[in-house]
Amino acid sequence: MTVAPELLYLLTGDPEEFAEVVGGMQPADIAEAIKSLAPEAAARVLSALPFDTAVLVMDDPDLENRLGIMRVLDAHTCGRFLGAMSADQQAELFREMPEEERERLLPALHPKAQDALRLLLKYPPESAGGIMTTEFLSVPTTWTVEEALQLIRRVGGAKETVYAVYVIDATSGALRHVVSLRELMLSERSKHVVEVASARKVLTVSPRTDREDVARLISKYDLLAVPVVDPDGRVLGIVTVDDVIDALVAETTEDVQKFGGMAALDEPYMEISLGRMLQKRAGWLAALFIGEMLTATAMGHFEHEIARAVVLALFVPLIISSGGNSGSQATSLIIRAMALGEVRLRDWWRVALRELPSGLCLGLFLGAIGVCRILLWQRLGWYNYGPHYLLVAVTVGAALIGVVTFGSLAGSMLPFVLRRLGFDPASASAPFVATLVDVTGLVIYFSVGLVILRGTLL
Repeated sequence: MTVAPELLYLLTGDPEEFAEVVGGMQPADIAEAIKSLAPEAAARVLSALPFDTAVLVMDDPDLENRLGIMRVLDAHTCGRFLGAMSADQQAELFREMPEEERERLLPALHPKAQDALRLLLKYPPESAGGIMTTEFLSVPTTWTVEEALQLIRRVGGAKETVYAVYVIDATSGALRHVVSLRELMLSERSKHVVEVASARKVLTVSPRTDREDVARLISKYDLLAVPVVDPDGRVLGIVTVDDVIDALVAETTEDVQKFGGMAALDEPYMEISLGRMLQKRAGWLAALFIGEMLTATAMGHFEHEIARAVVLALFVPLIISSGGNSGSQATSLIIRAMALGEVRLRDWWRVALRELPSGLCLGLFLGAIGVCRILLWQRLGWYNYGPHYLLVAVTVGAALIGVVTFGSLAGSMLPFVLRRLGFDPASASAPFVATLVDVTGLVIYFSVGLVILRGTLL
């Protein structure tokens, strides 16, 4: 990106020109531009920006080098930035810091902000409590609409969102209603907020709720935010739709990397070191290589059969790739269904009952193609499969039925097994499933060959 060097160049020239260029940029664009700079250079750009703009840049989750920038800023500027950042992004930044650095920077925050930050850091980043913000608007049940609107005018600018106001029981502090800004604006000012709030049950989540479940709830009910409550119903914070999007982008990236047969990267691809890249990829590759060694073992077990019927070896790649592809398809479908909450652990038998006939039908379809291919090649004289070509065709067709059916069943069941054992189902990656089906596919193929070709080729 060329924007970052241009910003540095403008810093050395006319300040008015720098202000004019930056004034036409969105904070997200500035964050994208300076993330490729060294922390010292990025800090210079941030320090030259208007403070409100610089805070929005620091609040951008895509600015991966925030911690490095904070470390080179002077203590006063660093404290001002930290104090102005949103609570959830403060927590994200502090999670990256070692303990001693946290203790050094915490005193720069207001005591209330320190308490809020300690609350957020109690929860894992994959939970609702880990991504919530404590910046929300709440009013007691005794307030009027006019009082609520006055509060929005007074402090709304410092809150994450003003589109929803949470109505709290004046005695217990428990959440009773949620009233929208639209309802407040269209209601008589003298009415109490409980009179204009919707009578529908308030949708809430606990701080330990997985962020994917929060995302499903927000998506299903078209919410802008969902409150996070403790066991007594008191609001701890809110999760907004933009926080969920940022969290799910990170979650999806991690799942895609795992599904590709490697550990998830914890740094951007272009910034991760060669050593870290090798560390993330080598383990999985070694595991898959060891698994593929079983394929060679299976081939060795049927060495005599292959020697007597060399024609069977021609179809080994066809057989094992078909099984691997069907298994990978089934795994992809089930992992996605799990992520969307369409299937649960208890649904494994229903999935098996669906995949078994699906695998049989797909196997019959591919088996028919395989048989037709052998017969056509033999009839046209493109290849001579010998006097027993009909039996060879039947062997390939029957093996494809068995291998594809097994691949579909194994691929659909593996995510359930991993989830039951406490692992991430995304670890049932396509390469892992393909390796498993390769070995079993060879056993099925040559076992079918022994039955059908016994007394002829074998």
